[in-house]
Amino acid sequence: MTAVAGARTDLQAHRDSIRFPEDELVRELREILGAKLVAYLGSVKETRAVRQWADGERRPSADVVQRLRDAYHVAALLRQCDAAPVVQAWFMGMNPQLDDVPPARLLREGRLEDAGPAVLAAARAFAAAG
Repeated sequence: MTAVAGARTDLQAHRDSIRFPEDELVRELREILGAKLVAYLGSVKETRAVRQWADGERRPSADVVQRLRDAYHVAALLRQCDAAPVVQAWFMGMNPQLDDVPPARLLREGRLEDAGPAVLAAARAFAAAG
């Protein structure tokens, strides 16, 4: 991926993460990461909540929405380079750029203002390395 194409991909992922309504955001994220991982990111125990968010029957809290928006930005960026199973593995695996903390855990448990940028930087490095 060239630098210009990479920047364009990142910009589109960012735009979509901001513009998607909550239900569409959850549907798109669920398509890439699967319902279980989205539930984990959203701090819910059952995938039923994810389905309800995706169907517009229920709304996640503002903090959860922001975490899901950050997760979508990263997932959409990585999905341009790799298949969904690779993106899922990246979210769940230890990451040396994040002190061996899995990106999903950092997004779920970290401070919003720190976790999103840190995970995004790690994703950009991963995407750039090919």
